[in-house]
Amino acid sequence: MTVLRISILFVLAAVAEIGGAWLIWQAVKENRGWVFAVLGVMALGAYGFIAALQPDANFGRVLASYGGVFIAGSLAWGIIVDGFKPTVWDWVGSAIALVGAAIIILAPTAANTESEVAS
Repeated sequence: MTVLRISILFVLAAVAEIGGAWLIWQAVKENRGWVFAVLGVMALGAYGFIAALQPDANFGRVLASYGGVFIAGSLAWGIIVDGFKPTVWDWVGSAIALVGAAIIILAPTAANTESEVAS
């Protein structure tokens, strides 16, 4: 259940952050208006709250591992929303980033090893 919760929260965080940044990009670069910018700021704020719901108490670990999800999510957003055509190097880099994220967030740590021993 914990891996599922972590995964869902990372996906929701990616949608909020990438979507918020995209909305601001649209407001500034594509002259879509201030409503896009305001919605973007709101989505970016939601991202911060979603990230704080992660079960790991270490801010640095959560944000570092989220970085890999952000990389893959940004490429996916570009493909789906903007028609971006990734290169093989985009795919390889994204896969490496996701493996790194999984290692960071799922590897045993002293804190979670001790709690497993106690139970």
